[in-house]
Amino acid sequence: MVKSGYGGDMSQQFVDWDLATATAAALGRTGPQVSYDEAVEVVADLRQRADEAARHVLDYTMLRPVGPDPGVRVVDRRDWAEANIQGLRRVITPLAERLTGGRPPGPLATAIGGRVTGVQAGTVLAYLSGRVLGQYEVFSSDPGQLLLVAPNIVDVERKLGADPRDFRLWVCLHEVTHRTQFTAVPWLRGHFLGEVQAFVDAAQIDREQLLERLRHGAWALAEAVRNPDSRASVLDLVQTPAQRRVLDRLTALMTLLEGHAEFVMDGVGPEVVPSVDTIRASFNRRREAANPLERVLRKLLGIEVKLRQYAEGRKFVHSVVERVGMAEFNRVWQSPLTLPRLSELTEPDAWINRVLRDNAA
Repeated sequence: MVKSGYGGDMSQQFVDWDLATATAAALGRTGPQVSYDEAVEVVADLRQRADEAARHVLDYTMLRPVGPDPGVRVVDRRDWAEANIQGLRRVITPLAERLTGGRPPGPLATAIGGRVTGVQAGTVLAYLSGRVLGQYEVFSSDPGQLLLVAPNIVDVERKLGADPRDFRLWVCLHEVTHRTQFTAVPWLRGHFLGEVQAFVDAAQIDREQLLERLRHGAWALAEAVRNPDSRASVLDLVQTPAQRRVLDRLTALMTLLEGHAEFVMDGVGPEVVPSVDTIRASFNRRREAANPLERVLRKLLGIEVKLRQYAEGRKFVHSVVERVGMAEFNRVWQSPLTLPRLSELTEPDAWINRVLRDNAA
């Protein structure tokens, strides 16, 4: 557990974590109106759908978890934001120590800087907390924790007019696939965290480079507002050349994980979710119908990148499974060396040749 307070946490000078939590709670959207009995029923039903989804995912993916089942945690929006703030804290703390060399700044700089970024972090998480349906959170525990955000699931199923049982199972198929990935592939969490650490270690504090990144960030902001179809993102602010190389590997990994979950979701869905075609069509229309302001926010927060990962990753997994079958595709999980490279995601034959055919030869 990361210590709270400045004395045990160098990241506190950059982010006031308590203020971030309070801001997320204050700005977060209120959930749909439900009675206490309805809330209890939703929590119980989501747990049941997660268990049901787990059986289908195991059969379809041919992946077998190793070790104890971490279960599922059904949360509200505030709990989700708090869990992610703790995850952010674990990532930012080593970066803070690297940037400061372990030397504390003056109290005024700590108070002002930490409060500003605390409000910023809380605001972003407040926005996301009203939109995320589920998440497999890997920072806080080993092998991680499956989170289902009950208010958001109920809110979306009502807006789509979807059958609650079908929609909840459909969502769980995706999220449980992520849990299966991390519990069936023992090295995956350590590899992911290692890449995150490599991203942090690649940070540079050269003043000219920092100014250049800030200028690029200002351009990204203007470009996203001016051109909604631009791929500009403020994520570019934190990329040194070395970080870009790490980010390419992380992007390839996350695209694989998201695409695999989408592939499993769509593969299992028709057999166990009677209204899956209607749900998928309605859900896709909802994704695409964001108002202009929300589209800009998605760009700036990198959410559009994640949406593309769903499509690009699913296409890669589908292409490989179609060519060689699920058992051979699962060799992707053998080691970090068998993961697809960023360039291979759009060229699945290149991955097949490198991992399956070259190794066999």
